[in-house]
Amino acid sequence: MKRVLFLLSLFFTVSCACDTTKDSESDPENKEQIVTEFGIPISEFDIQEGSVGSGQFFSTLMTDLGATNTDAYALTEACEGVFDLKKLKVGNSFRAFYTREENPRLAYLVYKESRTSYVVFGLHDSIFVKNYTEQTETRTRVAEVVIENSLWADVERAGLNYEIASRLENIYAWSVDFFGLQKGDRFKFLFDEIIVKDEVVSIGTVYAATFTSKGKVYDAYLFKEGDTTSVQYFNSLGENLKKAFLKAPLSYTRVSSGFTYSRRHPVTRIVRPHTGVDYAAPKGTPVMSIGDGVVIQKGYAGGGGNTVKIKHNATFTTAYLHLSKYGAGVAKGSRVRQGQVIGYVGSTGLSTGPHLDFRVWRNGKPINPLSMESPPAKKVDPSNMETFRTNIANMKHQIDSLVSVQYLDTLVNNLGKK
Repeated sequence: MKRVLFLLSLFFTVSCACDTTKDSESDPENKEQIVTEFGIPISEFDIQEGSVGSGQFFSTLMTDLGATNTDAYALTEACEGVFDLKKLKVGNSFRAFYTREENPRLAYLVYKESRTSYVVFGLHDSIFVKNYTEQTETRTRVAEVVIENSLWADVERAGLNYEIASRLENIYAWSVDFFGLQKGDRFKFLFDEIIVKDEVVSIGTVYAATFTSKGKVYDAYLFKEGDTTSVQYFNSLGENLKKAFLKAPLSYTRVSSGFTYSRRHPVTRIVRPHTGVDYAAPKGTPVMSIGDGVVIQKGYAGGGGNTVKIKHNATFTTAYLHLSKYGAGVAKGSRVRQGQVIGYVGSTGLSTGPHLDFRVWRNGKPINPLSMESPPAKKVDPSNMETFRTNIANMKHQIDSLVSVQYLDTLVNNLGKK
């Protein structure tokens, strides 16, 4: 009897063990997971990373990576209506997928077109070209940048996407002198961040901003007037931030010489008036027209080198000196728009280094560009003011809430140290 019980016990133990083994083998969680990306089982291939080289065309890129001329041509044909090969950019990255064989073959190429878009070229089982767009998430937040060095450097120091610096420069282009930012000046802004896989890849809409300098606050609120498609920024009084003239004709520079009637010329060493402002900038920096107007002079002008002069209206005229070359389509008599590139920084004429000599005349008399007042564009229509005030009240509340959040964070940190 004991022997029978023992054999029965042994039978059930072995049966359970066999069942467990069987279940384990059928359990998909215990199998190696197949990782796919853009429809490619990437765990089955060897991957080589690289970037498009200078002077490299799509066909040469493909053959350099090991594709045959026949396959490269077939992919070129497959791109029709899917991807414009002329948009292949030098420096953009790619990943090449190779088969794991004695003689590896190029199976796929994934080209990164932008931060969120990719193009997949397939050669493995069939020839195809497909576009893929990463799923993005939008996060609305409030942030602050306190000036220590420069807006761009301090945006980076604050851990924000650099694109926000460009957006702020565009919003305040007519009212803030970005070459005169002082330590302690601060920007606060309500905006959207575009996120891919927990990484901020770009900046979306900037809804509102405030710039504080020497106790004065310059506010800006996004608002759409009635049925128009134009979305513009206004201050809390409903005044349009856009004005007839930009505050400066170029970006990323410093003022190297100001407006004066008694400057010693750096080349001739003669003391004479300098009725303009010199902006030091690298050669090739784009120079923009500060307002709409007509080109009345384009050409070499002695000590001023390559020069463009623009008449904006019956009152104002501007000039841009020492250019290395002119903007596309700029000619005497041509019309230019505000912000249009009319030339590039150079050192032509009597000049000791790359810079822009910028000059402004009002009623034929030279004036200091840095102190020039520009008339504002159209205000919010009175019929829309109630809607405008309601909209900005909500945005203002969110920007002001940043102070409360920072205060609470500081309070919590201080309590944690006790």
